[in-house]
Amino acid sequence: MAKVADIGSKGLINLAPDAWVKWVTQRPEVVAREILGSEFHWISRETDVLVKAYSATHGDFLVLNELQLRYTTQMPLRMRVYAALAQERYRLPTYPVLINILPPSSSLTIVSSYEQEFLGLRAIQDYRTINLWEIDAEIVFEQPLPSLLPFVPILRGGEEVSVVQRALEALRADEQLNELESLLAFFASFVLDTPLVQEIMRWDMAVLRESPWYHEIEQRGIQQGARRQLIRVLEQRFGEIPHEVEVRFEGESVEKLENLMDSAIAVNSLDEFVSILFI
Repeated sequence: MAKVADIGSKGLINLAPDAWVKWVTQRPEVVAREILGSEFHWISRETDVLVKAYSATHGDFLVLNELQLRYTTQMPLRMRVYAALAQERYRLPTYPVLINILPPSSSLTIVSSYEQEFLGLRAIQDYRTINLWEIDAEIVFEQPLPSLLPFVPILRGGEEVSVVQRALEALRADEQLNELESLLAFFASFVLDTPLVQEIMRWDMAVLRESPWYHEIEQRGIQQGARRQLIRVLEQRFGEIPHEVEVRFEGESVEKLENLMDSAIAVNSLDEFVSILFI
């Protein structure tokens, strides 16, 4: 069984750290010196990777990489905290980068800075945001960027079977990349029929469970199922559901959705349900 780091953020970036820091900073002269520990006291996350980089112009600095499955409203504050902790620990300027893997819900707006004003004092933290669904899949093959090969199916233009197969061939051609085939298959299942994915590539659930994103995706699948079931019950009982009501279900825990399901069954009108929802 592969280790967590093999198919997690750190393992992926470690495949070609120079190519990675050049890409995320958009500066061809930058090189990676080493991947550093990103455990800060009580904070330890498998999706954060801290790389010590160097350029002749700026000297040594840190590239803080946060690979997030889906953007949430907590990310700006998290980026501020991580950037400050990294700079405090290593005493180097920090370049924070947020890489969003999958698009968030339509109700969320992705921002690239944290800003707060309190009692006349301001806190500001800018960071670079990279949305993978906006990145052209061809870049992965041209540069090349082996760290992004497992994500090819969810990149722009990467949903074509021929493009997924190119990514698969690249993984199989390099012994170091072989273990990433299951991760590629996993993300391919977002855009291709699962039977087709399982037919053309290896699907090893034991390996997939070592991915830091697997459990989050699995949990989100359960949440989405509960959300769809709740909407179905409401539509069957009361007809079309207002969009603002459906939006309120997004991001709710499975337990909360199950409680709302009980309410949807018990109430006598949609207005009564809405009054409970907006309490």
